[in-house]
Amino acid sequence: MSKIWQKSVTVNDLVENFTVGLDRELDTQMAAFDVLGSLAHTQMLESIGLMSAEDLQLVQRELKNIYKDIEAGNFTISTEVEDVHSQVEFLLTQRIGDAGKKIHSGRSRNDQVLVDLKLFFRHELQLVVEETEKLFHQLIALSEKHKDTLLPGYTHLQVAMPSSFGLWFGAYAESLTDDLEMVLAAYKITNKNPLGSAAGYGSSFPLNRTLTTELLGFDSLNYNVVYAQMGRGKTERVIAQALSSIAATLGKMAMDQVLYLSQNFAFVSYPDNLTTGSSIMPHKKNPDVWEIMRGKCNRLQALPNDVAMMTTNLPSGYHRDLQLLKELLFPAFSDLKNCLHMATFMLQNITVKTDILNDPKYAYLFSVEEVNRLVLSGIPFRDAYKQVGLAIEQGKFSPDQTANHTHEGSIGNLGNEQITASFDKLIKSFDFEKVKAAIQNLLQKP
Repeated sequence: MSKIWQKSVTVNDLVENFTVGLDRELDTQMAAFDVLGSLAHTQMLESIGLMSAEDLQLVQRELKNIYKDIEAGNFTISTEVEDVHSQVEFLLTQRIGDAGKKIHSGRSRNDQVLVDLKLFFRHELQLVVEETEKLFHQLIALSEKHKDTLLPGYTHLQVAMPSSFGLWFGAYAESLTDDLEMVLAAYKITNKNPLGSAAGYGSSFPLNRTLTTELLGFDSLNYNVVYAQMGRGKTERVIAQALSSIAATLGKMAMDQVLYLSQNFAFVSYPDNLTTGSSIMPHKKNPDVWEIMRGKCNRLQALPNDVAMMTTNLPSGYHRDLQLLKELLFPAFSDLKNCLHMATFMLQNITVKTDILNDPKYAYLFSVEEVNRLVLSGIPFRDAYKQVGLAIEQGKFSPDQTANHTHEGSIGNLGNEQITASFDKLIKSFDFEKVKAAIQNLLQKP
């Protein structure tokens, strides 16, 4: 089968295999979005007189049939074609004849893959947000449930000051809130329509790019056609930053879990069936889920650099290097969604130890509390600090083990209500319902 761009020369097999790479495998993930882009594009072509109403009806009907095949798992990319765009156009032409050959007017594979990627990324970012939302609410619920259970706080991994499970769980919930700011920025940049930029220099056809923007549920256009193509790589870099931000939060939480599960800490525990064993040591209950998550999240934090190294010295315009970005981003989405899901699952089964601070080694946690009590009685801070320090040196320190913290965000005033309000406000900013309505409308149009 000849390529859609092929004229009289057949490409060498080695060259084809090297340049196509993993495209066929990865492009199947974009197949549904390729069809959506063509549904919008062909409606636009008919509106400007480049496709007859009869041909549009044929094309739309068969594109929707292909979409159903994709959704049912009955779509594959033949080894004789290069990518998903070629496969969809081949199937369409095979089924309806010449009408299928008209769908590429005013379009290049450059803007076609751009719109596919933006639709795919938009969808994947929504799934990431949804998984993040589940984890956030699990963390807030645990924070509220265990808000009165004290926990040692550490600096330099040395015993420092009293903390609580309420603070610990809530800290990661608030961290996810800030991470979501990054995801929202990535989503806004992603949710702009590049279709109609063609090979990066527009078209002499009177394309209606505003129409395809509305049909596909984009918020706006990438107006400048050169910039639309420059967005390939930039969009991936911004998304990589957002994904790595969530990964950093998860990775730190995973490290805490590994520490707190060890016998030297023993602050938390999990059912035996959520841990793994050793082939030689019968007593072992290993935190493999959190360790694998830590490793995956460390790898995800390298993603922005990987994307930057792929794109940093490219001039404007399209370059084939950019196809390799799919190999970085596509598995990254899968890994992060899986980590978010597993973190929520594990936390649904966590047990926290309630009497940790009864251990004498944690007595020094309350040294600052004692200093503050002396200050409140009228002793200058530096004198109070010295007095408590000398008592510790002389082995005479016997603190009152209560933590009287009332300010915002402290042990006695977690601020979970405010954190949740900030998170919920961010969630509403994504406006997923607008996208859902546009896609449903696109698929239902006769």
